[in-house]
Amino acid sequence: MSTEKMIDTINQDIKTAMKAKEKEKLQALRYIKAMLMENSTSKSPTSEMDVIIKHHKKLKDGLTNYPAEHPMAIQTKEEIKVVETYLPQPLTEQEVIDLITQIKSGLEKPNMGTIMKELQPQVKGRFDGKKASDLVKAALA
Repeated sequence: MSTEKMIDTINQDIKTAMKAKEKEKLQALRYIKAMLMENSTSKSPTSEMDVIIKHHKKLKDGLTNYPAEHPMAIQTKEEIKVVETYLPQPLTEQEVIDLITQIKSGLEKPNMGTIMKELQPQVKGRFDGKKASDLVKAALA
């Protein structure tokens, strides 16, 4: 999805949230839109999906700063739900294992670096990188 297309989708979602008076969702959508627009005008823009993935990771990491019932934790959880609607469909652990097996079989001398180099673009934003790394280690053991 191109940045213009992503921003168009977000604009539509902003209108819908405004009509439904969904204050938290509206706030999250406006923040995402601002990040995408800032990224598109920066000197070295990244893909819009990278921006959303980075924001999602930051929100999940920030969630550990608050007790479960703290108002900020509840607000952050709501924002995470909104951000997740723009992320690609997550992969299951078995799907990642299948990808690793497929990559490994196509290599003459499979090692951690070569497998991760091919695997990373396929799982980015769809599966935790640390878990993927652990699965590669297990496949090589």
